[in-house]
Amino acid sequence: MARLVMTFVGDDRPGLVNAMSEAIVARGGTWLESRSARLAGKFAGILLVGIADENVIPLERDLAELLPKGLRVSIDRGASIEEPEGRLIKLDVVGQERPGIVRDVTQALTKLGVNIEEFASGLEGAPFTGETMFRATARLSAPPDVTTGDIRKALERLAGEIMVDLTVGEEGSSA
Repeated sequence: MARLVMTFVGDDRPGLVNAMSEAIVARGGTWLESRSARLAGKFAGILLVGIADENVIPLERDLAELLPKGLRVSIDRGASIEEPEGRLIKLDVVGQERPGIVRDVTQALTKLGVNIEEFASGLEGAPFTGETMFRATARLSAPPDVTTGDIRKALERLAGEIMVDLTVGEEGSSA
């Protein structure tokens, strides 16, 4: 059984997900997991598909037929499944929007050897003031020798510099 990681982008319109799911099911594949969103008039996503090895190339051909309809699809074979080492950490970031927040936070995490398992971000209006606020949530995998306290300390130093509120905690617990 092959595990395929697919990314797709197309002009947003009804039926994009259905067209992809029809092609996957027609080849005996299973839509295992996905994340998708409408961004700037485009519909973009990433998904994990399980499919028999002999159906990978026919599925690629079927999906290529969607391309003339404005959908770009990229397919990569997934690696073997490995559970992340260390602990899973949840991170929430909220602050006034300014360039570089994602860069600064991810730079601090990279220096600690922390891996980002999932990341979602967006902009929203602050209640009462209407200021543009940046909000992000992340699921992190910390190496065994890096504590939640280490992550909190590195990010708290950063929070003062970039003027954001950060919440760091073990996944499944409240911090």
